[in-house]
Amino acid sequence: MKYLISLIVISLMAFNLYAQNSAEEYEPAHEGWLVQIEDAYEESEATGKPIMAYFTGSDWCPPCRRFAAAVIDKPEFYDWAESKVVLLELDNPRRKHVPNNIRQQNQTLREAFNVTGVPTIWVFNLNRNSSTDQFEIEAIGRTGGTASLEQFTSTIEDMLN
Repeated sequence: MKYLISLIVISLMAFNLYAQNSAEEYEPAHEGWLVQIEDAYEESEATGKPIMAYFTGSDWCPPCRRFAAAVIDKPEFYDWAESKVVLLELDNPRRKHVPNNIRQQNQTLREAFNVTGVPTIWVFNLNRNSSTDQFEIEAIGRTGGTASLEQFTSTIEDMLN
């Protein structure tokens, strides 16, 4: 079921402009994932693919680690994702330094999507309202971590169809 969630991102855009250099130094826990919503939006616009946001606690969450080992760390996952979605990692680590703009962005998105536990994966389309300069999120679907790559990709494929 698709529905619209409005998300005020003026503060996110300000954080992105304020700390571009620190964000460039920040690396996602999983190679190949974007970490800024603005970058995911631009890639989604250019490719026509929806965004798949992965809410995680990469260095402290046992279910996140199991999910990553079973799904995300597999080369087949990246082969599948390349043609289907834009990857956005929204990490909340405890031991790794996260620039303030990324931390604030991730917190704002957790609240906007009502994420209360990790791992949580949301698939959505993102549009910018030109009159308000706010993002509008068209949610496609949500899931948690799954035990296998096949189960995960099947779940996401069902959402996309």
